[in-house]
Amino acid sequence: MTPFDIDRVRRALPGREISFFETIGSTMIEAATRASRGCPSGTAVVAEEQTAGQGRHGHSWHSEPGAGLYVSVVLRLPLPPDSLPALTLALGLAAADAIAGQTGLQPDLRWPNDLMLRDRKTAGILVQLLHSTPVAGFGINVNHESLPPDLAREATSLRLASGRPHSREDLLIALLPAVDRYCQTMVERGRQPILEEFTRRSSYALGKRVSVSQPGGVLTGATAGLDPSGFLKLRADDGSESLILAGGVRPAQPL
Repeated sequence: MTPFDIDRVRRALPGREISFFETIGSTMIEAATRASRGCPSGTAVVAEEQTAGQGRHGHSWHSEPGAGLYVSVVLRLPLPPDSLPALTLALGLAAADAIAGQTGLQPDLRWPNDLMLRDRKTAGILVQLLHSTPVAGFGINVNHESLPPDLAREATSLRLASGRPHSREDLLIALLPAVDRYCQTMVERGRQPILEEFTRRSSYALGKRVSVSQPGGVLTGATAGLDPSGFLKLRADDGSESLILAGGVRPAQPL
């Protein structure tokens, strides 16, 4: 295991507050704590290992020490509270850009917050509001040579997908400015450019047959684009249309 060179990251991104932990429960919790104390926008919390990494809907995030990139970022943005769905999509685009630029791999974007390679998840994003301040968490499987059996069928890593290791430092150096760019786009131009780009780059946004877990059961149909807020429209097999606010989206067998 090659130790994470946080000093190189700090030299490449001068002026940005970056905290590093060898081991931490959750970078999200630490970033939220720092946000509550008034830290500047763009503050990042990075960990070599998380013992209680967070995913969506209370799920845990497998955080193998030394193999992944685990970082949370405080975002103080002049955006209305209902911008969170579109912001999540913007952060997915930022992560996809960073991965593509550093590895040559082109991740697919699975609504709302997963990055996929060969139909397997390689990264996830979690955005939470703390007193109107968004905190964004990124978990990217970078140099995992294998994954636990219960994850291996649905997840992968950049190394497994490309056949070679990658610099986690270079990935973070690319990711944080990409986050800044996409957030600035939302501040200056609103949600529409984000929704359009996400729709263009995601195979899941339009015309893909999927099943979606919902409180009342599983819905199956074809995705029908995004609504103006960034929620997913689903056209069921009977022709009815539903708006998906949350839920696990998975490919479904064609009719």
